[in-house]
Amino acid sequence: MDRLVGLSKLMSLVLRHKPTEFGVVLDGEGYTPISDLVDAIRTQRADVSLEDIRGVVERVDPRKQRFSIAGDDIRANYGHSLAEKIRRHPTRPPDLLLHGRGESTVGAILESGLKPMSRQYVHLTVDRSLALKVGSRHGTPRLINVDAERAYAAGIPFYKANRSFWLADAVPAEYLTLL
Repeated sequence: MDRLVGLSKLMSLVLRHKPTEFGVVLDGEGYTPISDLVDAIRTQRADVSLEDIRGVVERVDPRKQRFSIAGDDIRANYGHSLAEKIRRHPTRPPDLLLHGRGESTVGAILESGLKPMSRQYVHLTVDRSLALKVGSRHGTPRLINVDAERAYAAGIPFYKANRSFWLADAVPAEYLTLL
């Protein structure tokens, strides 16, 4: 498993942060042919196979679903630091979503809203334990409740990233409460 975790980190580097440095071209939704990704990764790790890539997608932290495969293409689902924003299609969200943050930033968020900061989107989930896990990376975790039903009705777009995460461009403070 350690080998796959290391490969997952390299895949993230290629697909999320430095595709052009590895000669990988992403389409408007962040996809590239899996064969191109394998070729790019082989410049660093000659023994990588298509089965290894599929193994990462299926077995490395599957709850977070960091990557998606569609046919012969693959993409990182979120966390891109590319200049061009990955296009998403708006989708009706669940009525309530959660955002995990460290306690030190909660006041500012409740005052000014959720913003993507250095990411392309704000990350949200319906999974309480996952939101707490994400929030714990930033100190003592706190949960912010997002009234997604009301926000969506007011025209705020939401995007389904995978079965665990939802995305938003931003969420104004009026739709947030501290749990």
